[in-house]
Amino acid sequence: MEIIQIVGLGLAGAVLLVFVRQIKPEHALFLSIALGVIIFLTLINQILSVLRVLQDLAIRANLNLLYLETILKIIGVAYIAEFGAQVCRDANEGTVAAKIELAGKVLIMVLAVPIVLAILEIIFKLLP
Repeated sequence: MEIIQIVGLGLAGAVLLVFVRQIKPEHALFLSIALGVIIFLTLINQILSVLRVLQDLAIRANLNLLYLETILKIIGVAYIAEFGAQVCRDANEGTVAAKIELAGKVLIMVLAVPIVLAILEIIFKLLP
């Protein structure tokens, strides 16, 4: 099971981070970021397979791929903002983390506008 490998990697990295933080605190942040990137890269195949399935379903359902693309961008912004905020929190920069989260929320709202407009357009067509 891949989750066991990821949890093992995370736990080993956490133990290593405890020791590195005591000896060279300035290197601990870089190690933490590297660990996060490695965990993400281990998941890339699963992420790509989910994207393929979603794209296939959208094509079968005759959906506009622009909407699927937008939803995937929104999910990507959410994950990237969360990762950046967590890295900032690891560096004891909670205010910067909050600003990253705010920026992520604003960008998600901006990306969602075309979908909201399309839904409103459908609703207006249904109303007499």
